[in-house]
Amino acid sequence: MPTSAPPQSLSVVLLAGGRGQRMGGRDKGLVHWQERPMIAWLHDQVRPLTDDLIISCNRNHEAYAPYADHLVGDDSADYPGPLAGIRAALQIARHPLLLVLPCDAPRVDRTLLDELLALAGERPVMASRDGHWEPLFAVIPRSLLPSLEQAWQAGQRSTQRWLKDHQPVALTCAPDDPRLSNVNSPQLIE
Repeated sequence: MPTSAPPQSLSVVLLAGGRGQRMGGRDKGLVHWQERPMIAWLHDQVRPLTDDLIISCNRNHEAYAPYADHLVGDDSADYPGPLAGIRAALQIARHPLLLVLPCDAPRVDRTLLDELLALAGERPVMASRDGHWEPLFAVIPRSLLPSLEQAWQAGQRSTQRWLKDHQPVALTCAPDDPRLSNVNSPQLIE
């Protein structure tokens, strides 16, 4: 059974900076799933792993603050996507590895996190299922920040394309793995 990285070697970012368009404009991380905000489910899973928990959010800072050590936001007001949140988190991350998770995946469990972290090293790790990358379930070495800055300045906004440039290690998951399912529309809220 893989063991997770000790808290002192891992930073975590929970990505909650989107517009929530498929949720009718609601802030997805704060939408309740099984009677709790989705961000609370993720917080419970990652808090034991780190002393550097970052939430990337562009609104509702007061609501997110109890779940994080640090809050970051995009440096532009046009919601440029998840790569902006990853970039902001890498700039302040205190540890060599950054675990990246989306705020709307409340079924993430410790086993998935341990499996991602067991593969961590010099290259990024990304979950994959049914032949498709899942770039928001990843572990990124902080040493890749200069590469991200260069790509960002060149106009790159795709997390997947940028990570694929670094030959990521794949964590292959089952095609129907519920842990990777995003609760991103009102119909999916239980």
